[in-house]
Amino acid sequence: MNKLFQYLRTQTFRKNLIIAIISGVIFLLLLFYSLRFYTRHGESIEVPALKGISIENAIEKLEAQGFRYQVDSVYQADKQPGLVIEQDPDPGTKVKLNRTLYLTIITKNAPEVQLPNLTEMALLEAISTLNNYGLKLGDTIYIPDIARDRVLDVKYAGQKINAGQPIPKGSKIDLVLGNGMGDSEVAVPNLVGYTLDEAIFSLKGASLTLGTVKYMGPVVDSASARVVSQTPEADTSNMKKVSIGTPVNLALSN
Repeated sequence: MNKLFQYLRTQTFRKNLIIAIISGVIFLLLLFYSLRFYTRHGESIEVPALKGISIENAIEKLEAQGFRYQVDSVYQADKQPGLVIEQDPDPGTKVKLNRTLYLTIITKNAPEVQLPNLTEMALLEAISTLNNYGLKLGDTIYIPDIARDRVLDVKYAGQKINAGQPIPKGSKIDLVLGNGMGDSEVAVPNLVGYTLDEAIFSLKGASLTLGTVKYMGPVVDSASARVVSQTPEADTSNMKKVSIGTPVNLALSN
């Protein structure tokens, strides 16, 4: 211990201590000024306004001012492709040189989405579902059906399309809806060979009524008589329809 105290009082120790202190101060000064130079302390630049201009012009501005950048893209059907719609940081913000700016632009190519199942939905529900999938309502086509404003079929570009098929986001979808009235015309069924009761039952099912009933020749048992002719005739081609409630005249014979 005495030797240690004796060494601390020597000129050699004092000389080494002074050298160590000076070296430490020099190191700290070098570190401080190096950090100031590296971080460009006190130097800043204002972020330019880039929203609403083309990505090409935006990149030209950024590179001219020494900014770095990253670009992301989104699809919006009602916006011009290639325009900057978002930037981070905001215009006017003071930042360091070489700061990275993040830009969002409108892309030309629409991403695809799967068509949701719209069949049997009410019109308002179908419109809401289309909006949730990024799709738009096109034409509404009404056909005779008792279900009013109920989706019966779905079309895209004039063609029937099924749920689950991929289509570009933002596409217009046409909906085929019921008008709530059903068919106003129906086909006349073929009643030849039916008994009167069977013919009446068939007419009711076709929304038609029984007209005149005429028996041909002697009829022993009217219950067993069969239809031999009818007016109007049966619509075998499904082309000659009649109005709902039209009476059908029958001729029966044994």
